Amino acid sequence: MIIFGKCTKKLAQSIVFVTFASVKQIMIDRTQIEKPVASEFKRFNDEFLESLRGDSKWLQSAIKTIMTATGKHVRPLLTLLSAKVCGDVTANSINASILLELLHTATLIHDDVVDETKQRRGIPSLNAIFDNRVAVLVGDYVLSSALIRSIQTGNMKIVAIISNLGRYLSEGEIKQLETAEESVLDETCYIQVIRKKTAMLLSACAEIGAISTNASDEMVDKCRQFGEYLGFAFQIKDDIFDYFKEYNIGKPTGNDIREGKISLPLLYALRTSGREESDRCIRIIREKDFTDANIDILITFAKANGGIEYAEQRMIEYHDKAIDILRTFPRSEARDALSLLADYIIQRSK
Repeated sequence: MIIFGKCTKKLAQSIVFVTFASVKQIMIDRTQIEKPVASEFKRFNDEFLESLRGDSKWLQSAIKTIMTATGKHVRPLLTLLSAKVCGDVTANSINASILLELLHTATLIHDDVVDETKQRRGIPSLNAIFDNRVAVLVGDYVLSSALIRSIQTGNMKIVAIISNLGRYLSEGEIKQLETAEESVLDETCYIQVIRKKTAMLLSACAEIGAISTNASDEMVDKCRQFGEYLGFAFQIKDDIFDYFKEYNIGKPTGNDIREGKISLPLLYALRTSGREESDRCIRIIREKDFTDANIDILITFAKANGGIEYAEQRMIEYHDKAIDILRTFPRSEARDALSLLADYIIQRSK
């Protein structure tokens, strides 16, 4: 039995996929996003690298690889801006931004081992350069570094959030493996997975940023909700990338589908298409017959049956919910930057 969430009748305006001109605009937006916390963000970058130093040559080589493959640091930026919108960035805000990025990095290293991923952002993964043993140990080292930073905050609320977050992230990944193995085609289940593996992380970034400034419970709760909605939008955007060859995201097109991770575009297409066409695709998924030709069939099927438009609509809905919460904050440069960050997340090209 296939279960799907309800589809609203009115589709939101689709995001036009990024042209060269819009990529340039996004780059400009990044500068504007960072502006309210430019000095603090620089301090984050310096201390993040310092927090990963060790004595082993292999470890230092692994750290160098991590730093090369690291993305745009959206999570620490969200933490710092959330602190700024609630007051002044503190030493604990910096510590929080570092520990959250360390935790995120550790999960990526371990995920690459679990998924047998050989590249991340076009760079060979640690398990490809070394082996699974070294990659797991490096991941443990990075995770331990995150825990040290959480203790250094001296704030038990932050320590509690980080402890729970580790469980959420692990449970989300396990649930995703389970649904892939059992070929669960359930939009509700999909939303549960991305909530735990992505939305809760961005939620924690914004929430801890607010806590680090001793913000009121009301402000902390608003930041938590803002981050969670942003996380849903972020993950749906990532999932859309899997259906296009045009984006240089460091992994082959259809890679998630090949691993049995069926995301929103395909889930929607399976629900709305004709029975014969849908049954053919379901059979490919159930039998895990993920040849290159069959991956192309599934991607083409999702596109032809409105899957991309539907996923974009849901992404925009989460983005708009985040913006609605943001509008309740006092007007400030930091609030404007958070709004730009939300726009950046759904407009980015990788």
